Amino acid sequence: MRTLWLSLLLSATLATASSQALAGATRAAQILDRFEHANQWRDHVMIAAHRAGSMQAGKTLYAENSLAAVEGSIAIGAEIVEVDVRRSKDGAFVIMHDSWLDRTTTCKGEVAKYTLAELKKCRLVIEGTGAVTDEPVSTLREMLLATKDRILINLDNKLEVTDLPGMIAVARDLGMAEQVIVKENLWNRQRIDAARTALAQAGGGFQFMPILADDAVHDAAFAEEVGRAFSLRAVELIDWRNGAETLTASGGPLFSTHMRAMAVRDDWHLWADTYAIVNKPGGFLAGGRGDELAVAASLPREAWGFWVDRGATIIQTDELKAAIEWLAANGFRVPYSTDIKTAEPAHTASIN
Repeated sequence: MRTLWLSLLLSATLATASSQALAGATRAAQILDRFEHANQWRDHVMIAAHRAGSMQAGKTLYAENSLAAVEGSIAIGAEIVEVDVRRSKDGAFVIMHDSWLDRTTTCKGEVAKYTLAELKKCRLVIEGTGAVTDEPVSTLREMLLATKDRILINLDNKLEVTDLPGMIAVARDLGMAEQVIVKENLWNRQRIDAARTALAQAGGGFQFMPILADDAVHDAAFAEEVGRAFSLRAVELIDWRNGAETLTASGGPLFSTHMRAMAVRDDWHLWADTYAIVNKPGGFLAGGRGDELAVAASLPREAWGFWVDRGATIIQTDELKAAIEWLAANGFRVPYSTDIKTAEPAHTASIN
């Protein structure tokens, strides 16, 4: 009994010391602690802002992948912003989801056919309203600087896996590689080997997260192989939905008891995607249980709650505010320390 009490006392002392150490840390450092220690934070669900976070209640407030969206996501309390990376004609890393500029900017044509100087003349557009902002296309460096010490940043590589070392080098040059999460779709041994080779060239000090989608990965056992190949803190899981499919009842083959057991054993976060995709059925990446069900149908328990019940401790969403409010109201958010070192906010865009 004495040994048990000593053990409990030691655990309490370590927890207190850890809390005190984090109390004065930057916001990003506190978030990183929760990202790197999933098992210690199973009662907290982190929120990732899809394309930097541009929506609220089904309405687009900011241009996607914009610095203004980043500022909004930080203000709401998201822990991660997800942005998309491409290259300009002259090789600069820029933040843009589509390979074409037409949908999200005032310019027309392919991103790769514009030099960086030419892209800087394009202005981001708020989709849906058509409002033109003062914000140009951002470089990766500019986007990273806007997030430094403030929030984690998830880079969705729209290029080749061999481009990852270059992206990480930009972050390392800014002294913020540890804030960066890079990811790649993995579905066989060849993809694992290609990612390992590229990441080895990048060096260490950053986070790598595999994406496993159940159209190609049909069994959670594949995650065992991925886990042996990489040092993981999170795994992004996709439950594809067909057009006529009813809401998933199980979460699909990847959100299984086997996967949850591995996540606990290896201290991983399970990451679910509930954001909408244009011209696709609702919850396309979430077995029908996406943001539309949560917000438009007013059934957050059947969407975000469903994925939390199946082990998700990170949810990527377009509806940050609604998700955070629902999670907090239902006991799935643990407040961060209020004693956080502040960082200078980036300049945000205004609408012309």
